[in-house]
Amino acid sequence: MNMKKIVLFFGIGFLLSCGDDQALQVGQKTTMEVETVFDAGTVVKGEVINAKFKVTNTGEYPLVIGDVTPSCSCTVAEEPEDPIQPGESSEIIAQVKTDNLSSKKIQKMITVMANTEPSVTVLEIKGKIR
Repeated sequence: MNMKKIVLFFGIGFLLSCGDDQALQVGQKTTMEVETVFDAGTVVKGEVINAKFKVTNTGEYPLVIGDVTPSCSCTVAEEPEDPIQPGESSEIIAQVKTDNLSSKKIQKMITVMANTEPSVTVLEIKGKIR
């Protein structure tokens, strides 16, 4: 089974199991507004970076964030559990552990899959270690 089918099955199950205000239907696309870069500035090695990305549903249908995938094991990210209704906002929260990073420059990516067009949005956490 290829990845698109897996995501589609996941999406259908998620959409059918949801009991929110507005009924969800397969194939409904919406739009979102999100600041795609979080600048942590300069941090001390060993410090944990707590990044928050505010996500606002700017479309007409509920926004379903199906998956949030960090680019490496030093980063952990959490997506909103419930669909974001039109006009409402929520957060994607990510943490970067800097204790094992060897570079002085931080650049970590988070891939977000949602019922938007395009369906993939890439978020970035950047900063410097002193």
